[in-house]
Amino acid sequence: MAGGAIGVAVLPRLGALAGATPGAGALRCGAMPVAIFAHAMRSAHASAAHALSRLPVAVLASLACRREILAGLLSQQASICPKYFYDQRGSELFEAITRLPEYYLTRTERALMRRHGRAIAEALGEARVVIEPGAGSCDKARMLCRSLAATHFVGVDISADCLQDGIARLRRALPGLDARAVAGDITAGLRLPPNVPATRRLVFYPGSSIGNFDPPQALALLRQMRALAGNGGALLIGIDLPKDRAMLEAAYDDAAGVTAAFNRNVLSHVNRLIGSDFEPQQWRHLAFFNEAASRIEMHLQAMGAQRVRWPGGGRDFAAGERIHTENSYKYPLPAFVAMLREAGFVACQSWTDARGWYAMLHARA
Repeated sequence: MAGGAIGVAVLPRLGALAGATPGAGALRCGAMPVAIFAHAMRSAHASAAHALSRLPVAVLASLACRREILAGLLSQQASICPKYFYDQRGSELFEAITRLPEYYLTRTERALMRRHGRAIAEALGEARVVIEPGAGSCDKARMLCRSLAATHFVGVDISADCLQDGIARLRRALPGLDARAVAGDITAGLRLPPNVPATRRLVFYPGSSIGNFDPPQALALLRQMRALAGNGGALLIGIDLPKDRAMLEAAYDDAAGVTAAFNRNVLSHVNRLIGSDFEPQQWRHLAFFNEAASRIEMHLQAMGAQRVRWPGGGRDFAAGERIHTENSYKYPLPAFVAMLREAGFVACQSWTDARGWYAMLHARA
């Protein structure tokens, strides 16, 4: 989970930005009608390869979501990919999280941008095409696009409804901006519309969302961002730095229980996606700092023995058994700069807030 500042978004919302391009929204994993799924399975039984080749892209995407979710749930250590946090309700809850008193990331990033705004603007130079993976509500991009006099904005997000609403608000705020929405799971393969200018690009990834990926995945993602920015382009990225355990854990387990509701909501979303019967209120939210790995971990812990079923299978969970739902790595600044260089970026600049809690980095492609 991340924050929102120019909006901080600490959540896992990015992956590969290359591959085949279905229509906007086609990669979003929505609940597939049972009749469509049953028909797909009957056809596959008769001639799997032929039947699947004729299914609509949206149905194939739903099948891929189902396979991914079931693989996680049936692993020895059960897990759910954090991208499934982001149905409409999950997106709304995350926006609420960014306004919580415990959630320091949003406030800290805003303070950093106020403190170093002029220097950051000078470093960004003549970037005019802003591309934001995990754009969500697009609130984080408005100030940046205005300060750069951007001509184009492309927001990418798995939550199509939230993204479309955000793009509409951005167009109203900046009527001269060519703002596009690309809805989909970018970890499944995606490329931008062909008429987005290939020069003067800035990939904008604030909030420490990069922390939601294990280091090898984060490196692969940064390499994809390098390719997306293109020669002469750049990256502006935010990272959360290591700090006091109590502060970190409070940010991911607030007193009002908003983060707990956000975590449990993933089970409601999974129920719709695969037809399972999780009872979200029977699962306890856990969040703790794993010091050895330098990451916050979020889990859902069964409050009692749970028998969960879905079409074609199920799993029994013992009392106390956990489902791992998210990591959020806290990188020391030198380690992350080294990762940027390994990904192919050069001329890295960084700025931190007055307390050294958070950093924004600019790196040229």
